[in-house]
Amino acid sequence: MATDSSAAEKTEEPTARRLEKAREEGQVARSHDLSSAVLLFSATLFFSFSGEWLFHRMGSLFSSQLQFDRKIYDKAELLPAHFGQSVLDAYLLILPFMAFLLFVSVLSTGLSGGFIFSLKLIMPNFGKVNLLSGLSRMFGMKAWIELGKSIAKFTVIAGILYMSVANNLDELINLNQLDLGVAVKHAGNLIIDACFSMSIGLLFIAFIDVPLQRYQINQRLKMSKQEVKDEMKDAEGRPEVKAQIRRRQRQMANNRMMAKVKDADVVITNPQHFAVALIYDPNSDGAPTLVAKGTDELARRIRELALEEKIHIFEAPELARALYFTTPLDQSIPEALYQAVAQVIAYVFSLNQSYAASRRLPKPSPRIPDSMKYDENGFLFQG
Repeated sequence: MATDSSAAEKTEEPTARRLEKAREEGQVARSHDLSSAVLLFSATLFFSFSGEWLFHRMGSLFSSQLQFDRKIYDKAELLPAHFGQSVLDAYLLILPFMAFLLFVSVLSTGLSGGFIFSLKLIMPNFGKVNLLSGLSRMFGMKAWIELGKSIAKFTVIAGILYMSVANNLDELINLNQLDLGVAVKHAGNLIIDACFSMSIGLLFIAFIDVPLQRYQINQRLKMSKQEVKDEMKDAEGRPEVKAQIRRRQRQMANNRMMAKVKDADVVITNPQHFAVALIYDPNSDGAPTLVAKGTDELARRIRELALEEKIHIFEAPELARALYFTTPLDQSIPEALYQAVAQVIAYVFSLNQSYAASRRLPKPSPRIPDSMKYDENGFLFQG
């Protein structure tokens, strides 16, 4: 009862991780009917094009082995070499056919479930020795489905063979009246036609079996809601997943921050390694707010966006480092930097006024308190 209840609770579709793990263990949808049908169809196709030549060559090789050179009668030690050469000739004759079937068998195996290699499939599984599990496999739903497929395949093949014989009964009876070569050729054509019909019937069964196998493997891999929750917790606990989550969070935070650069009044740089963007509302009593900051690559992106949006870039290395290391995002600047930042903002606002074009304004050199002087590694200068 507990097993049935557990199986009934598995209503959730398998997750990507569950499918990947199952694939690593070799649990994929495999249709042996599809492989058999494709192999039979390919072999029949091969014989329909080259069977006459192949059988002619095999007949010639067989008849040649019934003739011996007189030297072999006189020297018995030549028999092993003669026999070896005959075996080699026969092997080379059928080698193309064997290579073709090997290629088709490998290709057809991967048609339904792809190409995988799993050592777990060839390792001994002592759980299959268990009597109860063996009985469940013998009388379970999968066993009944396989029995139904076997009956269907037998019915299809038997029906096709019966129709082939019934439709060509007169020709089969008259084969003994034909010349041997003509009779063999005619019989070969009848066999090839029957094999083509059987392969088409097997392909029809395979096209039903492939989605059935996928459905069965999907049902076998279904998970309970608790298993899904446990897997999510386990996945979130893995270092690579945590790193990926943090990377995405940083990317999202950077995107939000870069969007605020467009509203900044000034970008202060050092000029390459650091960049901070400030916004200030002269109609409020609040201090300027830092809306974006970054180093190296992120600082470059801030500068490029400021140029695109025609935001003034002010180079002040000490002030840029001081703001970067002391002011969090979306927070007001520290009081110790009020005067230095006020000089920069006043200069920028003056440049934006209409009368600025008629006179050249001196660029300020903001002074930073010793307690706010940082190097590029974030350490305070020691006075």
